[in-house]
Amino acid sequence: MVELRFTRRAALQTAAAAALVLASVAPAGAAPQALAPQWQPNPAVDGLKAFEGIEADRGGKHPERKYVVIEGDHWKFNIWKDDRDTTGGGDRQRTESKGMVANGAALKLKNGETWTISYEMFMPSTLHGTSKFTHIFQTKTPKTNGGPWTTLSLGRSGSKETIRARAFSTSGAPDIASTDLAPLRDKWVTVEWTITPGAKGTVGFVIRNGTGANAPIAAQGRRTDVRIPDEGDYIRPKWGIYRSVESASSDILTTYINFRNYQATKK
Repeated sequence: MVELRFTRRAALQTAAAAALVLASVAPAGAAPQALAPQWQPNPAVDGLKAFEGIEADRGGKHPERKYVVIEGDHWKFNIWKDDRDTTGGGDRQRTESKGMVANGAALKLKNGETWTISYEMFMPSTLHGTSKFTHIFQTKTPKTNGGPWTTLSLGRSGSKETIRARAFSTSGAPDIASTDLAPLRDKWVTVEWTITPGAKGTVGFVIRNGTGANAPIAAQGRRTDVRIPDEGDYIRPKWGIYRSVESASSDILTTYINFRNYQATKK
């Protein structure tokens, strides 16, 4: 029998050889290579196929209306004051996309995985915070219709309007981060979520007042023990406008929201 010995000197020689190989591949001083996004749709190429589906006018009352359309580099989500969804007994309205599709397949966020989802959005002055719910982002579980687990919501208390990232189905529906809505209107702003699904998951949130990595942070936060379970299925994000019409009529206007530069990366 041949005896194999792995000495300290041999180990150091092996490590040095590996370092030389790595140095020959990466330029000196190069930063670690970033992970490529699993989802980075192009509106001109992918259109509405970037999503698993669109939920709007599900009762078919307004077939002439275009609810989600492509405008140049972005998706525009329209909603009308008299729209009504088929859920809630007529007390709400909805124009939303659901899910993320890449290469013809839905991306699925599972328990224990960590995903970063980022995008830019444009909220006009006609999109108001409301005293009841107005969500412009949700995470849900398709198979069980569980959730919304987390939301990005536009709220109102008196004359003060807020934008709130919320652990919506966690006890007390606490905020992850929040700030005033007014300074973020009528411009492109940047949103980033970091989501680890689970019965006690973790969610981080950042919103920047502008675009690009150097845009000032308007609000940020991170919360653990967030209820965001895949329930044996998967977590699916939704974008658009989903709101109660039981708020003040002056806040339920015909309006829209735009999204662009979507990216989703599994870490």
